[in-house]
Amino acid sequence: MEDLDLTPLRNKLVEYIPKGRPALIPALHAAEQIYGYIPELAAAEISRALNTPLAEVYGVMDFFTMFHRQPTGETVVRVCTDPACAMAGAESIFEALSQRMAPKNGGTPAITLERSSCLGLCEHAPAMLVGEKQLGHVDASRINGRIEELGETPYGIIAGESRRLTINCGRRRATTLDEYVKGGGYSALKKVLAMRPEQVIAEIKTSGLVGRGGAAFPTGAKWEGAARAAGEPKYVVCNGDEAEPGTFKDRVLMEEDPHRIIEGMIIAGYAVGAQKGFIFVRGEYPHAYQSMVEAIAEAARYGYVGQNVLGSGFTFEIETFRSAGAYVCGEETALFEAIEGKRGFPRAKPPFPTTNGLFNRPTVINNVETLCNVPLILSMGADEYRKIGTEKSTGTKLFCLSGDVAHPGLYEVPFGITLRHLIEDLAGGVRNGHSLQAILFGGAAGAFATAKDLDVRLSFEDLRAVGLPLGSGVITVFDETRDLRDVLLRLARFFADESCGKCYPCQLGTRRQYEIIQRLVDGRLIPGDVERLQDVGWTMTDASLCGLGQTAASAVLSAMRLWPQMFQIG
Repeated sequence: MEDLDLTPLRNKLVEYIPKGRPALIPALHAAEQIYGYIPELAAAEISRALNTPLAEVYGVMDFFTMFHRQPTGETVVRVCTDPACAMAGAESIFEALSQRMAPKNGGTPAITLERSSCLGLCEHAPAMLVGEKQLGHVDASRINGRIEELGETPYGIIAGESRRLTINCGRRRATTLDEYVKGGGYSALKKVLAMRPEQVIAEIKTSGLVGRGGAAFPTGAKWEGAARAAGEPKYVVCNGDEAEPGTFKDRVLMEEDPHRIIEGMIIAGYAVGAQKGFIFVRGEYPHAYQSMVEAIAEAARYGYVGQNVLGSGFTFEIETFRSAGAYVCGEETALFEAIEGKRGFPRAKPPFPTTNGLFNRPTVINNVETLCNVPLILSMGADEYRKIGTEKSTGTKLFCLSGDVAHPGLYEVPFGITLRHLIEDLAGGVRNGHSLQAILFGGAAGAFATAKDLDVRLSFEDLRAVGLPLGSGVITVFDETRDLRDVLLRLARFFADESCGKCYPCQLGTRRQYEIIQRLVDGRLIPGDVERLQDVGWTMTDASLCGLGQTAASAVLSAMRLWPQMFQIG
């Protein structure tokens, strides 16, 4: 330890020192990149440079799964073992890699192998992350070859009807600023800069746009609340921390059409009176992060971002923030805590972000897909936008299809089409002539549907009427060969691992839920387990602090309603 060369870290910390505590997570990323892990001397140096107590530095390090306190191999390999990848053979791949990488004669392995929660590559299952390289369709027959060649580079698989948000996706690379402008990009921003902020908000309200991250809160009302809130500065935050098993839509947008997100953020900033924006990208999305960094720099060079945007006198800066592996940071207040250099613990609400958000200032936070709708609305007009979809669910929606479907991928469709049309007509139906057993709506925090639900329309109101959550647009298909108990176990393990531990209903509830589901899978349920599972589920739903705990039992409870025989003892 005494021989550790701190010079590279100190050189990097120079750019972080002026930011203080909010630079903690970027500084830890820098140390991890330099040394392969975060040595004690490096942690102490970061503590000193950022004037942050060492205990709090370690608290943040231990909170995020992508930081290591002990030496790792030269390469960290993360294998996704959540439902979509597990169905595609991820467990056998993980076991084969484990055997191959076992250290000989007590030596240090060249590669550190880890299980990972969803990597957001579900349409390319099975998937893994090799260092900073994403791999899809990993082939077990290549296990003895080079790690970097076990799979293919994953690109967005785009399909659907009425493609508007994804019109620039499918190039297998990021759309350049020149290409974006030639296709009409940034025209909405130019239009907005000639409007009054309240006119922009009125247009968003008229459009009927609601959040696409799962909560479905009216976007215009959120913007209006932040615009009217007292306090400066104000912020716009783009939530790109999608980590729900089965979700990958925002990854595709960030990787392939970053300027659409940037334009939406600038318009939001102008409307609410904010001059600074942050885009928060999940740590497992290295390509999306780099795509956003490069696009923001490109936009700044041409005057779309920075001082005096397009000569309007309006200033808007954007900073890209990379998380480090914590599903809970998809919750808006936990995300704020991470940007502020803290553990991602959710805050109690109220107060709400529109008055007390990032750095306790008025903040608008929208997810990637929501912000991508903004330029579209301002370009075509709210009245025309409302003609797409249904009366209460306007516009198009991105659906992430994975699992036992013939053509997994990202589907953009107008609200109101049926589930049957999406799965059977657009996605080719269940794979290889198999029959449909179940559909998981909304990812790990969702609920199950069956064949009887195929004719329900995909809209907020129609799905709500049959007790299904639209969520962020996750649809995972399971054929008749799948053991749904194994699916439930993986979902339960996901929540037990991802619970931040701040509130007891979630911390203890997710662990008890996982233990009971494990007994179910092992065939050793004990008397009272079914009642305990229901009690734990409803307690988490009613008493947890944030959405993680409030939805951690949703899939399990829905399975208990649909297939009570699955939970019988004996």
